Amino acid sequence: MSRKYLDVDPWKIIESTFDKKNVKSSESIFSIGNGYMGQRANFEEDYSGETFQGSYIGGVYYPDKTKVGWWKNGYPEYFAKVLNAPNWIGIHIKINKETLDLNKLTVNSFQRELDMKKGIYTRKFHATLNNGIEILVHIIRFISLKEDSLGAIEYKITSLNIDCNILIEPYIDAGIVNQDSNWEDAFWKNKSLTNTDLFSGIISETNKTKFEVCTYMSNKLLYDEKIINPSSINKSDNKLSHLFKVNIEKGKTIKLIKLGGYIKKKTKPQLNLFEEAKKLTKRFINIDFNELLSLQIRSWKKIWEVSDIKIEGDLKSQQAIRFNIFHLNQTYSGKDPELNIGPKGFTGEKYGGSTYWDTEAYCFPFYMFTKDQSVPRNLLKYRYLQLDKAIENATKLGFEKGAALFPMVTMNGEECHNEWEITFEEIHRNGAIAFAIHNYVRFTNDFKYLKEMGIEVLIAISRFWSQRFSFSNDKNKYVILGVTGPNEYENNINNNWYTNYIARWCLAYTKYQIKNIKNLYPEDFIKILKKINWNENELRLWEDIIQNTYFPYDDEKKIFIQQDGFLDKEFIPVIKLDKSARPINQNWSWDRILRSVYIKQADVLQGFYFFPENFTNEELEKNYKFYEPFTVHESSLSPSVHAVLACRIGLIDDAYKFYLQTSRLDLDDYNMEVEEGLHITSMAGSWISIIEGFCGMQIINDTLSFKNKLPNKWTSLSFKINFKGSILEVNIIENKINFIWKGESKINIISNDKRITL
Repeated sequence: MSRKYLDVDPWKIIESTFDKKNVKSSESIFSIGNGYMGQRANFEEDYSGETFQGSYIGGVYYPDKTKVGWWKNGYPEYFAKVLNAPNWIGIHIKINKETLDLNKLTVNSFQRELDMKKGIYTRKFHATLNNGIEILVHIIRFISLKEDSLGAIEYKITSLNIDCNILIEPYIDAGIVNQDSNWEDAFWKNKSLTNTDLFSGIISETNKTKFEVCTYMSNKLLYDEKIINPSSINKSDNKLSHLFKVNIEKGKTIKLIKLGGYIKKKTKPQLNLFEEAKKLTKRFINIDFNELLSLQIRSWKKIWEVSDIKIEGDLKSQQAIRFNIFHLNQTYSGKDPELNIGPKGFTGEKYGGSTYWDTEAYCFPFYMFTKDQSVPRNLLKYRYLQLDKAIENATKLGFEKGAALFPMVTMNGEECHNEWEITFEEIHRNGAIAFAIHNYVRFTNDFKYLKEMGIEVLIAISRFWSQRFSFSNDKNKYVILGVTGPNEYENNINNNWYTNYIARWCLAYTKYQIKNIKNLYPEDFIKILKKINWNENELRLWEDIIQNTYFPYDDEKKIFIQQDGFLDKEFIPVIKLDKSARPINQNWSWDRILRSVYIKQADVLQGFYFFPENFTNEELEKNYKFYEPFTVHESSLSPSVHAVLACRIGLIDDAYKFYLQTSRLDLDDYNMEVEEGLHITSMAGSWISIIEGFCGMQIINDTLSFKNKLPNKWTSLSFKINFKGSILEVNIIENKINFIWKGESKINIISNDKRITL
C-alpha cells in the first residue's frame, strides 16, 4: 500500500491542494530542524482539525516510568521520552473578529513547499472567511543552520476584497504535553516568565532530569513598511503573547517577523538563559529577513556541495534521495558528542527519540563519507562517554569484570527498552558498535581514536561476548543461547547465526587491535591496561572461542541456518500470503508470527552485508535466494540491505524495487504511518543502497573499490565522498565510471575490478 499526494520535483517537496486528511502526514514530511532542535510542520495560526503538535530539543528527555504487565528482574526502570517542547511558532489571528482557522473556512488555493536546496519551508493560501473577507497568506519558516538556537518566521497577510481590522497575536505556549505518556505525568514545570515589548521568554525545567530550557520569541510587525507597536502584552501561567491591532486597506499587506527557539542550559550552571536569549534576538531581529534567508541558503549550499547525489533519468529517485539526505542533515550535525540519531529524529515521539543500533549499523556510513572526520568520531565518542553505563547494564544482567552490554534504546547510556525479548536478548547491537569502530578506522586510518577511546569499548564488548558464549558438550563447540537476532519475529532462540558470527568477529577484531595498539602506542597501552584491569589470560579464552564457535549450516542446501530449528518451519513464500494478512504484525497474533517462517528484516543476510569479503558470491546468492522469499520487510531497515546484496549478485531490478521502497518510504507512505513521524534512520539506508549497492563501494585489501551497476532508468549518477580528509568525486554515465580526486597525494582505487591510480 502507499499514498501519493505530493508533486515530484528534483529539489522540492510540494503539496498543491489542501486536504484535511493529509495534515498530520504533511506535518511529518515538511518537518524542519538543525541537529540541535526541530519541529513538525504545524500551522502557525490556529487549527481546530486533527493535528499532531511537535517541537523537540536534542537530548532533552524524561524518564517515563516503565509500564509492563509483568515485571522481570533486570528490567529498566523507565522508558526515555523525547519531550514535546514549548511551542514558539504560534500566531493567533482574527480578521474582523473571525479566527483564522483553515479547518473552518473556504480554502480557494493552497500550497506548501519544502525547498531542500535552501533549507526553507513555505506555505501560501488564498482563503475566504465565513464573514466574506478574502485573504492571501504567505509564510516562510526556517530553523537556522548557522545559529543552533534560532528559528525564524515571516508571516504576511493581504486583504484582497475589503478594508479590515486584523488582530495578530504571536505567542509562546509552555502548556504542552506529549501524545505518548505512560502515566500522564507532567514532563515540564515552568520556573519563570518575562514579557516585554521586545522580548518574551519562559524558562521551563523537566521533571526528574532537570533540563532547563528557555523558550523565547521576539516580534516585529510592519504595515506600509512602518513598525507597529503591540497594543498589549499578555501573560498567563503557561503563555506569553504580544497583541497587535491593525486596520489595513484592501490590497495591502501586513508582515510579522517572528524569531524564536530554545536555549538549553547544559554544562554552564551560571548561564543566564534570559540574557542569552535576549542577546540572540538583539543580534538578529533588525537584520532584514531576506538577509537571514541568504545566510540559511549559503549554509545549506555548503552541505549540498559534498552530500548531494545527482541522478539523471529518474525524477522520483532523484527527489527521494535528496529528501532523505536533507532530513539526515537536519537530524544530526555532529557538533555535540552527547547527541545522537533517533529513529524519528525531530519529527515525532515514537521510539522515545532515543538511540538504537540503527545509528552504527545504518547511519554511520552516511555521516562518515559526507562530513568532516570529527562528525563520525563524535558518533563513536557518544558510545565511549556511555561505556560506564554499558558496563553497569551488563552487571545488572549478571556479567562481570568490565563486560559491557550497550543498550538497545538509550538517551544517556542506561537501557530504557522494556520488552524482555529485546532488552535482554537482542544483544547483537553490541556487534554493530564494534563494526562501526572497524568501519571508521579502515576508512580514516584514525588509530589515535583507537588509543583514546576505541580499544576500551572493544575490550568491554569482547568481555561481554566471552561470557555470553557457553560451551556445549554435545556439539563440542561454543554456543549462544536465548537470543533475538535482527529478525525480531523470532524470540528466545538458540544460535542465531548472525549473532554468533558477529560475536566471534568482535573477539578476533579486538584481539587484532590490541596487538596494534601495543605496537603503535606501548606507553599508552600500559595505562589503558591498568585502567581496565586487563589480564592477558583473557585472550586464551577468546582464541578458544574464535576457533570453536558453532554456526548452524545445512549441507544439502548449502546455506547458513538462521538459528537452531529454523528448518523445522512450514516454508510458504511471502508471495503466497493473502494480502489481507499484511502486514502480519498488525493482523496475526504474536504466537502465530513466532511460529511462522517469516523474517522481519535481514538476519543471516545482515552478516553478508557487513562482511562481503568473508563470503563468495556463490554463498551470497544461495543464502539471498533462500531467505529473501520469506522476508516480509516489515522493518523500515530491511529494503536497503537487500538492495545492496541484490546488486552484488546482479539482481538490479530487485535492487531498484528495494531502493524505491526505502527511499520513498515516507514520501509515498508505504506503511500508512507517516503521520507519526519520518523514518530517519532508514533514510540512511537509501544512501547505502546507492553508494554501496548500485556503485558497489567497499574497502578491499585497504583499497577503495567501486563496481557500478545502475538501474535501467538512470542515465547518469554522480556524488562525492569525503575519503581520509579529501574529496573524491564519482561520475557514472551510461555505466562508464570516472573519478576526480582532490587530495594532495595519489590514491589507488579499484574500479570494476581494475586497479587505477589517481
